[in-house]
Amino acid sequence: MGFLYENLTFGSLVVLILFISVFLGINEVTRRSKLISILSFCVLPVVLSILIFTDVLGSPTGKTWFGWVKVISALIGVYGFMLIRFTRLGNKKFASLFPVTILSLNIAEAVYREFEVYASFKVMETDPSGVVVLGGLWNIMNGVAGILTIVTLTGFVGITVSRDKSRDMIWPDMTWMYIIGYTLWNFTYVYNCISTRSMYAGFGILTAALIAEYVFKRGAWLQHRAQILTLYALFSLSIDYQKSEYFQVIPTYSEHVLYMISIISLVFNIGVFVYMMSTITKYKKNPLKEEIYTHTSYYKKTIEANNL
Repeated sequence: MGFLYENLTFGSLVVLILFISVFLGINEVTRRSKLISILSFCVLPVVLSILIFTDVLGSPTGKTWFGWVKVISALIGVYGFMLIRFTRLGNKKFASLFPVTILSLNIAEAVYREFEVYASFKVMETDPSGVVVLGGLWNIMNGVAGILTIVTLTGFVGITVSRDKSRDMIWPDMTWMYIIGYTLWNFTYVYNCISTRSMYAGFGILTAALIAEYVFKRGAWLQHRAQILTLYALFSLSIDYQKSEYFQVIPTYSEHVLYMISIISLVFNIGVFVYMMSTITKYKKNPLKEEIYTHTSYYKKTIEANNL
């Protein structure tokens, strides 16, 4: 990863692996227990907020509106998913509108930030949260990729709850192409706009969500993503972790790299869009009213894995 990052030592690599493992482990514990979910996502945020406002804890991120917006939007997502999973709301048809809406809004926030960085940071500068950023055409390209990740959200009417003890929120139509497209876009967004923390706010927690999806529970990627993002956002707001020498892995700020990852993100998400349109045309599907990827092996394996 030398072309992406510098200061990657053996010690920082070990810490990164532990970082991913901790968030993955907490996600798994909370996913399997309703009580621990309530303690982690309802009680803990209140306690941490009090400690931050009384200056017992805190970081530069906690001094910016964007940091708090990300925490609140992530928490709202988790709360909505918990209601779908653990209450009768999950049986209502209108409930499926919530996940697609909150995800779209979350992406839109990031797209806005891409355009803001492009307009405001023409040279390498430090933003109010202490993050060093560099704006350029790469922000526009990845902003367009982000818009495509909203457009390619399909089959949300099929969102349901797994028929097992953990009662996970399952989105069968969200197949591997969308998940990888989103992951490439989001990593690029974080690399472009939350640059100094991108190894952790991007690569680390995105990797944890992918492992959760492909190793622990298929079909629940959005739930994994929301919970891990929320846990990281709370951690980031509460602790200035990058003061530690083991969290000093930073981007190279190479314009060639910024262009490269943004082009990859854009091209892949154009591919997802083209495949979506091809599927809609071929099978005469309406992505707003029905699932469109029911013919794929990923969809079928998701259904089987969740006893649906």
